[in-house]
Amino acid sequence: MTTALDPVTLGVIQNGLQQVCNEMDLAFCRAAFSPVIAEAMDRSDGIYAAEDGALIAQGDLGLPVFVGTMQYGTQAVIERVDDPQPDDVIICNDPYLGGTHLMDVRFYRPFFYDGELFCWLANTGHWPDTGGMVPGGFSARATEVEQEGLRIPPVKLFKSGELDPEILAIIQSNIRIADQRIGDIKAQAAALKIGDKRLAALLDRYGKDTVAQAIKELRERAARLMRATIAEVPDGTYYGEAFVDSDGVVDEPLKIAMTITVDGDEMTFDMAGSSPPCRGPMNSVIATTRSSIYLAIKHVFPNVPLNAGTYEPLKIVDPKGTFLYAEYPRPVSGCAAEVSQRIAEAVFAALTKAIPDRLFAAPAGSSGNFALGGYDPDKGRSYVMYVISGGGYGGHPGGDGLTNGCSTIGISKSQPIEVLEQYYPVLFERYALAEGSGGAGEHRGGFGINYRVRVRRGEARASMVMDHGRTGPQGVLGGGNGGANQVRFEFADGRVHVPAHLSKEQDITVLPGDVIDVRTPGGGGYGDPAKRAAERIEDDRVKGYYGESGPDAPFGRRD
Repeated sequence: MTTALDPVTLGVIQNGLQQVCNEMDLAFCRAAFSPVIAEAMDRSDGIYAAEDGALIAQGDLGLPVFVGTMQYGTQAVIERVDDPQPDDVIICNDPYLGGTHLMDVRFYRPFFYDGELFCWLANTGHWPDTGGMVPGGFSARATEVEQEGLRIPPVKLFKSGELDPEILAIIQSNIRIADQRIGDIKAQAAALKIGDKRLAALLDRYGKDTVAQAIKELRERAARLMRATIAEVPDGTYYGEAFVDSDGVVDEPLKIAMTITVDGDEMTFDMAGSSPPCRGPMNSVIATTRSSIYLAIKHVFPNVPLNAGTYEPLKIVDPKGTFLYAEYPRPVSGCAAEVSQRIAEAVFAALTKAIPDRLFAAPAGSSGNFALGGYDPDKGRSYVMYVISGGGYGGHPGGDGLTNGCSTIGISKSQPIEVLEQYYPVLFERYALAEGSGGAGEHRGGFGINYRVRVRRGEARASMVMDHGRTGPQGVLGGGNGGANQVRFEFADGRVHVPAHLSKEQDITVLPGDVIDVRTPGGGGYGDPAKRAAERIEDDRVKGYYGESGPDAPFGRRD
């Protein structure tokens, strides 16, 4: 019988594995060319088991939604790639093989030690474009995945450390701004190489057998702690639901029906009763659906360490026959950034009934995906700009919700507008708090933002896949809903256009002087608004948070 490691050694190795991932994160974002990776940090790095791809560790700066998807993606690579060699790097963005949408491109590097495969290093980076109908890939009216971009199966992009020029040529021939992607490709591969060096140093110091034993013990401990945490939740069956505005093609809401059964130290998640597969791009592949539940539970129980053991007590019934189990050729560009957050919202809504003192009202739940692609005549080159925007978090037992927080699924941040204006021919005329968007409650929701971006030069095409435009994030325990997402095009000739699907649109031609005005959702309110402290109401009034317009007024007050 193997003797358990002493706590000090176990803790040091745990932090060492974490540090390997953190250094990969930093190397990736510092070397990447695209602002969406370098500034918005839309990427993740991790270490995965050699035998089944199970999560060993993920960087602190990585997107939570990739926690689940990357382990399923690694599993797909293990099953499909024969004879991996040292310094190979496999590329894949197939959403049906443990992915999200096509723009999230995944690299996998086998890690060898003493001539044997010890584990896999993997990362994901959001490329600004992978081809398809519209610049940026967020095609709101796509009805099949081929319309969304280039789909790459698991293939060796680097073979024994050498970049395969033929595969690279295929990729560059099918995406926009191809000459700029080589910087992201090399940065993504370099991050894994850094991880290889740092992990080898950790094994050199403690020995392969000791590190392998630590990984096993850390997984077992995480599973035990999660089981102990679940055991504190009252047994029972709890129901919650959330709605996607529409699929971008059919103007009808999509329902997520979430039934959570707590039985002792396990939770079972059943989504039977959710809407069937949809025509538009709001289908979710199963890896993303599972990962959405994982990250939701991590929001509720943040103190449980993160590895594959964390999720062993979580039993998910595959929602076959619904839009949450997308199969080829269903389009999926909205699954990672939007549908995943509705799944998490349904989990929150269900568990609020079981443990209201640990939960919160719904957050904004939209990444605000906005893409603008065109040609800059001053710089003599084409461009694709991808914007992520924040929103309000829900009120909670301890106070009001966070204003302009990141999406539920990640720690991505909005890129500095100064950087965007330097890279692209646009001017941000306004970037401010969206007055009135926080849902009313004893603890109100946080506020979204209101930004206005004007095209300065050249003709461009605008597309967006957002959500929560039909109804705002739901309040709980008597709290009001947060303000809804709103989008408006204001053309220089005086015309105004509001998308038929509210916050989903594609391929709108914009010219110099045209403005896109976006108002992101606020968080839901927590508790009865009548119980809100008078001094908090007065503070909101003095600061002008609700100004001259209420939560439902379009676009708030103009300064």
